[in-house]
Amino acid sequence: MAPIASLSSVIQGYGSRTVLSGIDLAVHQGVLGLLGPNGAGKSTLLRTLATATPPRSGSVTVSGTTVTSEREARVVRRQVGYLPQDFGFYPSFTVQDFVEYCAWLRGVAPGEARDATRRAIEAVGLADRAGAKMKSLSGGMLRRAGIAAAVVGEPAVLLLDEPTVGLDPAQRLEFRTLLRSLPDTAIVLSTHLVEDVAAVCDRVVVMQDGRFVYDGTPGDLAGQASADAPGDSEFERGYMAVLRSEVGA
Repeated sequence: MAPIASLSSVIQGYGSRTVLSGIDLAVHQGVLGLLGPNGAGKSTLLRTLATATPPRSGSVTVSGTTVTSEREARVVRRQVGYLPQDFGFYPSFTVQDFVEYCAWLRGVAPGEARDATRRAIEAVGLADRAGAKMKSLSGGMLRRAGIAAAVVGEPAVLLLDEPTVGLDPAQRLEFRTLLRSLPDTAIVLSTHLVEDVAAVCDRVVVMQDGRFVYDGTPGDLAGQASADAPGDSEFERGYMAVLRSEVGA
């Protein structure tokens, strides 16, 4: 089956610094967890896949369209829900305004945008705060509003960069339930919270220094655990063992 989104031989960087070194990635339906230390290139990969930053070389393809121009990028973005670590918003917007505006940006039909907005806000547990100003929200509520903006209109591809930062344990469980309710969506979840990846991801990719050092199932990653690797679970120890082996390679 053809992937819903893919990167092919992508090299990406900023100034004289290369961040992604010839990345190939195929994203299918389900949840792909993206793990790696700070500076590994996870956020840059998501920005590139979201077409926010054109690659220096290589190609980005979403829903069968390979992006070679800004016109094609605008078409592709209608299929992509993207939540960066730090997302912008108008402080005076209500939650309803913000999510509906994001629906409009994605090209959701005007006649469908209001219902789509309501469903997205309900899905993240903010229905009782739909009329609240964005500037009045707590950090956790802001993250939930951002998640609603990413999922509104049911995009084919959902890119989430540290989406559960600021969420309490109960809210993180609700977030996992939300991801499980989107089986037809290709989701890439970048996070430092490895327990979220272990709980909801079908596939895990570990990044180190702009390249992939592991690509497999959560169970197989747990199987990489060594007795001396740090961590409180087999999954954490497997992840740390993979990183340590790369550092020592």
